[in-house]
Amino acid sequence: MVPDDAGGGLMRTDLLFDPVDGLDEALAAVDAFDAALVAGLLRPQPGQAAGVVELADAVAGTPLAARVAEAADKTVAGAAGEDHFVALAAARAALLGSVHDALTARVAEALGRPGAEEAAPGGAGGADHTASLLAAARSWLSDLARAGWQGIDHELVGGAAPVVSAMLPDPALRRQATLLDGFAAELAASCPGATLERIPVRRWADLWSRALLLTLPGATGAPAADTATGRLLPLGVDVQEHATAVQAQVHAVFEPADGGAPRLVRASASAPKPDTVVGAGLWQLLRPHLSLLTAVSEGRAMDLDAMPVTAEGDLVWDDALARAGEPADAFVTARVALPAAAAAATAPLDRHPARIAVPVLLEGYEARQDDDGLAFRIAGHRLPVDTDRIPAAGPLTAEAVATSGACLALLRWDAGEFHVQPLAVERTVRKKAVAVHAGAWAGGTTDKAGVRAEKAATGAVDALRERAGRLLRK
Repeated sequence: MVPDDAGGGLMRTDLLFDPVDGLDEALAAVDAFDAALVAGLLRPQPGQAAGVVELADAVAGTPLAARVAEAADKTVAGAAGEDHFVALAAARAALLGSVHDALTARVAEALGRPGAEEAAPGGAGGADHTASLLAAARSWLSDLARAGWQGIDHELVGGAAPVVSAMLPDPALRRQATLLDGFAAELAASCPGATLERIPVRRWADLWSRALLLTLPGATGAPAADTATGRLLPLGVDVQEHATAVQAQVHAVFEPADGGAPRLVRASASAPKPDTVVGAGLWQLLRPHLSLLTAVSEGRAMDLDAMPVTAEGDLVWDDALARAGEPADAFVTARVALPAAAAAATAPLDRHPARIAVPVLLEGYEARQDDDGLAFRIAGHRLPVDTDRIPAAGPLTAEAVATSGACLALLRWDAGEFHVQPLAVERTVRKKAVAVHAGAWAGGTTDKAGVRAEKAATGAVDALRERAGRLLRK
């Protein structure tokens, strides 16, 4: 990915900054509804009612129109039931899905890459006991909507606990249970809502609507839809860390053994963690679940043999179906294989602008630090760099990004503009090009800083495993 006027002709930079028709209107309707959730929908005031009606008007002329119009009428009258809240959540998700689709189409056009495939259909419904638990979750979420974020208290939020406890033992419900548990924990930490000075309006509305839609039969989607046999070429690792959990997601290009078109895929590993394990210590929790992390840190490809892969491009990783391959430089992969790699389908409930994460290679830019932070100047445009997403679990730093000449990154969209999250950079050190990767320590390292960081975390990790072992022995 270089500016279209830099001789490479690989990118239409201007397209990333041109307005997208209808985008502002769709987001305005979502914002209006989200604002209505703040005070709650039990007895909506005129301002809240207007926000609900605006959401319904935004989907007029779509298959959702009649049901959402009815739900809006009932909500304005203070008589909305669970089905009405589900319809409003569906309308909100559809609007954000349209924003996602418009932005991803714009990115594909700008990069000149193959477009994404059609979204895969959802899965089948669950058993009776599953349906009853999902109904209980739906009831709690409906109570939240009636109370609003300003009306939450510990009693209301605590109503999620028995539902989560009943869901967790069932693997088919673990996704919903995890979302509900995390959402309830955030709300509990903010109780009582009436005293909040700042409310994460968009985030809580996202969690509420997603959780509500996941209570519908078939919403969790289908299992692995295919298998992948061929060569996997890692690009970089995105680390997402929470106080009690961590996930590493490897973005890669997959080249089928049968000579088919290359495509973008992901492989992820997640693990619970204590809040004392930070930095490079995170890899100790993740390595046992994903041998691919070693290949990433060694700069190697992996050969896959019938590895399950979902229609959305997520590899269901099994170490028995993968072996280490030849050396594969991520920047070479980005320059040679990435431009022709097709994006996978996006599951319906994942069609959200915050979920956009497109691997790109940037070259020919000028890095500048200003009052708004670090940014790349490309063909006269300012492309912000999200240095806050650079993990502390690797050698990549904001300083390295600021002095780089090439950057392998994830192109994201937030707050009305595109920005990039660096995964690796190339910089000149003593007249030689040196690559620095965020995931360089993923499989272990001899780097002095990495060794020190891992050693500091070893005690906490060992204690965690010992406590887990004692619990299992009981």
